[in-house]
Amino acid sequence: MSKQTVLVVDDERDIRELLTITLGRMNLLVDSAGSVGDAKRLLAERRYDLCFTDMRLPDGSGQELLELIAAEYAEMPVAMITAYGNVDAAVNALKAGAFDFVSKPVDINMLRRLVQTALRLGQQRREQGENIAPDNDAAGSETSSASRLVGASPAIEQVRATIAKLARNQAPVYISGESGVGKELVARLIHEQGPRGGGAFVPVNCGAIPGELMESEFFGHKKGSFTGANVDKEGLFQAAHGGTLFLDEVADLPMHMQVKLLRVIQEKAVRPIGAHAEIPVDVRILSATHKDLARLVERGLFRQDLFYRINVIELRVPPLRERREDVPRLTARILERLAADNGMDAPPRLQPEALRALLDYAFPGNVRELENILERAVALCDNGSIERSDLMLMPAAGTPANGNAGSAAIDPATAAADAGPQSLDDMITGLEREKIMQTLQKTRYNKTAAARELGITFRALRYKLKKLGID
Repeated sequence: MSKQTVLVVDDERDIRELLTITLGRMNLLVDSAGSVGDAKRLLAERRYDLCFTDMRLPDGSGQELLELIAAEYAEMPVAMITAYGNVDAAVNALKAGAFDFVSKPVDINMLRRLVQTALRLGQQRREQGENIAPDNDAAGSETSSASRLVGASPAIEQVRATIAKLARNQAPVYISGESGVGKELVARLIHEQGPRGGGAFVPVNCGAIPGELMESEFFGHKKGSFTGANVDKEGLFQAAHGGTLFLDEVADLPMHMQVKLLRVIQEKAVRPIGAHAEIPVDVRILSATHKDLARLVERGLFRQDLFYRINVIELRVPPLRERREDVPRLTARILERLAADNGMDAPPRLQPEALRALLDYAFPGNVRELENILERAVALCDNGSIERSDLMLMPAAGTPANGNAGSAAIDPATAAADAGPQSLDDMITGLEREKIMQTLQKTRYNKTAAARELGITFRALRYKLKKLGID
């Protein structure tokens, strides 16, 4: 098997020699160039598996090379060499399509890991180019990991196409969208379809970690570093080493952790509490929140430098009301899963009136709300048939309880409010609890009579009592 080849472009002779020696020890063939002109000549003469290029060159810029490689050698990953601490240059390189960046002075261990990941990516791109026909989209293949992103609307097809592009590099991605749209699923697909797919995917809800434990959770700690630290603990960054760290609800990070996170992203190293030295980490950062992060930056509640660092590329996941044509397919998939989870022979049948009600509903809680509605309907329905009344849809403001909650009934801005989906779940749960308690009192806690009064089966009532914690 022939050796893989790397092109190093830098006007500093010491950097070229360091990279040549290091990469040579990895059993790679290395060519070097000190200018854009020399690099273009070498690219025309030979096929390379990876390219390192400096940003500033005597006769041009690394940006020029990056654009050339993207246009004519698309399967070749490019890593930018940037000056220490030059975050703006690194961000610009990633936005322009660079696979990753390496800062001067070069950390040899970090360089080796970057090379291994980049070569896997290059091989993956070549295999895709050889084996996948141009019209063979992931959306049409149910065996693809992307098939978990259910739907065939133009909006969701665009999300799939963007995921495929983002999986090819290491740029931090900011996934925006309302609560319940499936931001974590999108993050998982970016991870699984890229060269880090064999590594760990570590999701963390930034709003669920107590402030006093946050540093220990993210960076780990050494035994004896504080009261209760009885053993060494690995942090989330170390757990995600070689893979992806997904920071969900990143807007909830307190300011002191924003500062620390920015440093870790820039230096690619963490220092556990009580440790004397930093530990290099090779982690791709994906982040998400349902809040308007740019607005929080304007209000001084989120650091602007961190915002630019994690928001190299933004991917917006559309709300369900913007892809209503996907509701029938999503509904069928969710009902299949619920049937399997409950040991049913077949999924319940959704009656036409019930489907029309779902198509007319605005879904302020998005796909998560659809799942909750169908789970409730499966528990309440009789004879495996879901009627409109089983859905118990919340009416839009100003709409009669049995009326048609059309798409114009809920303003998109209102639907995106922070309290939307959670308060909706709480409201539904409260209504169910109150109605069941009233009926139990009316029937003197005769469950059979209460189920009959509520118009549900005895089994459905038992399910609700257990779920609501009613003794």
